[in-house]
Order: sequence, then structure tokens, then C-alpha cells
Amino acid sequence: MKVLAAMSGGVDSAVAAARAVDAGHEVVGVHLALSRMPGTLRTGSRGCCTIEDSMDAQRVANLIGIPFYVWDFSERFKADVVDDFIAEYAAGRTPNPCLRCNEKIKFAALLEKALDLGFDAVVTGHYAKVVEASDGSRQLHRAADWAKDQSYVLGVLDEQQLAHTMFPLGETPSKAVVRAEAAERGFAIAKKPDSHDICFIPDGDTAAWLSERIPSATGDIVDLEGNKLGEHNGATSYTVGQRKGLRIGFPAPDGKPRFVLEIRPKSNEVIVGPKEALAISQLAGSRLSWAGKEPVNIHEPLSCQIQIRAHADPVDAHVVFLDGELVATPIEPLNSVAKGQSCVIYVGSRVLGQFTIDRTVSAVSQPVP
Repeated sequence: MKVLAAMSGGVDSAVAAARAVDAGHEVVGVHLALSRMPGTLRTGSRGCCTIEDSMDAQRVANLIGIPFYVWDFSERFKADVVDDFIAEYAAGRTPNPCLRCNEKIKFAALLEKALDLGFDAVVTGHYAKVVEASDGSRQLHRAADWAKDQSYVLGVLDEQQLAHTMFPLGETPSKAVVRAEAAERGFAIAKKPDSHDICFIPDGDTAAWLSERIPSATGDIVDLEGNKLGEHNGATSYTVGQRKGLRIGFPAPDGKPRFVLEIRPKSNEVIVGPKEALAISQLAGSRLSWAGKEPVNIHEPLSCQIQIRAHADPVDAHVVFLDGELVATPIEPLNSVAKGQSCVIYVGSRVLGQFTIDRTVSAVSQPVP
């Protein structure tokens, strides 16, 4: 097969590309330039897609003997990931930019270009598995190493994309094995730190970054009954589940701490309340996709597991398609669920699909409008 290896400059994508060569595929490496003004150097494990990263990818490509190119996807990345991230926060939602990047860039823009150029598939260093079902359809499954599993941020991939995607690290038992293999192959990046946080906010200060891009205004901090408890200088600097930094001048009647329950951009209010009010008994959304074939009886409750964060534990739940949206009901309430997060649905190790959370129902209060 003729395959295009997406090489970030990290150890995972490097080993994935090398394994594709070992498997006998005709491999071409490509590094995606996602910023018009990339930093020259990384700061430890923060950020990615820098000039240093592209050079690291180039050196690996030279070692394994494959052609290498840098493709400028910065304009598409800004529009589909960065601008979307800002718009979601401005609307009081909490998006996952890595998931959006996979959906819009790596497995849409990149894959589309690869297929147009005659490639059969795209290879990445994600920890996940594509499994061919008995009927020939493709399914997305968790990686062998659940500690490194990245199937959550790949839950947006559809069957057509899965049919043209390869994850050579899916069966690898641990990241330590990948690093050891990289060292054996002579890759200088064998011990390079993993990238963390949001790649376009390398210093990790999301609140400060957003404050430069979303106009902030003083607003009220109120409780569930609408009573004003204090003021804030910008609602986007708060997150659901936050406890510290609320600057409320007097304690709750029961003396217990208050937590951020919701952010309402239209009224510029931050809603706070007791920890118990963070418990969510139901979540729903209309922006959904299936990672493979759509379930046959989705209009009937389906037993499954759901996961609302990349590194969260999956929980037992039921999902059903009702009145134009997918509704998930966890067996036990979930804590600190924010609108804009993705709810990924699993049946065993298989990713069934995902939806973006539009509304939630509190386990101890009335549904949030």
C-alpha cells in the first residue's frame, strides 16, 4: 500500500512510520505546519508543531529512508480548531481542541489530500485500533495499553475515514516499549517528552490566552435561586467544577464551599452552588457521529459505557436517540460535566460514536436551560 505517515516530530509518530516501512508499505512522511508563527523551540512537554518538531521529523524520515514534506495547514487549523475553540468558550462551552483537530485536520483535510494524491491510507502514532468486522466494515477500538489509549479523541472518525487509517501502535503494550524501540532504531527523540496541554497555548494559561481574544465584562456570580453573591471580571475565566478563586464575600448558609455549576454568556453570569449540584444524571446533544456502522436499534435504550474526558474512566450508561438528540443516562451520576465536552460511547473496547454535550440534567435540581 502507498501510505502517508503524519509525523509530528514525536516518538509515537516516528515509530509508527518506521513500522509502516517494516510492513512493506510505500511510505511518505509529512509534517503538518499548523501555526503561521511557530516557535523555534519547545518548552519541555508544552506545545507542539514547532520548527524543532519539524526538524525532528525530518531526521527520522532520513533515518528510515522515506521522502519527507512539510504541508502548511495553518489557515485550516486556525479556522476549524483555534477559532472554533474561541467561539465555543465565548458561548459558555468547554470544547476539546484535540478532538476537533482530529476531526477537521488530521482525518479530514489531511486524509482528503492524501486520497486525492493517490495514497491508500494515512498512518498516525495514535494509540487505538481499527478492526475489520466480519461484514468488511471498519470499527474503532481501544488500544492494548489502556493507560495510553487515545480512542476518545478519535471518536469523531466515521467508517470511511477508518477504512483509510492505520494505527501501528494499537497493539503495543506500553509507551516504554515504543521508546525502547525508538532508541534501538537510533532515533534521537527516543526520550523526547510527550506534548501536553493545548498545542496553540504552549504556556498552559488558557484563561489568560482567552482573555486576549474574548472581550470580558464584569458580571454577577449567583446561586441556583438567582441571588447575587459576588462579581466576576470575565465569565470565560471560570470552568465547571471550579472551587477556588470565586471571590465570594460570605460563606454559604451551611458553611460548605461553593463550586461553579454553569456559565451563562447571554446574561454574563457564573452560577455557583454546592458540590452535590455538580452531579449530572443525564446529558444530551444533537451533534453526533458514528465510528462505523450506526447501531440498528438506537431508538431503543442501548446499554454501553460513556466517557466525557480523554483521561476519565468510562461509566456504565444507557443511550437512546430521542426527539432529535442522543440522550445518555449514566447508571451513577457524573460530576463536573460541561457543555461543549464530547461524550464518547463505548461497547466493551469498541467506540460506537460520540456527541457534543448541549444540555445536562442535574441529579439534585431542575434541568439547566
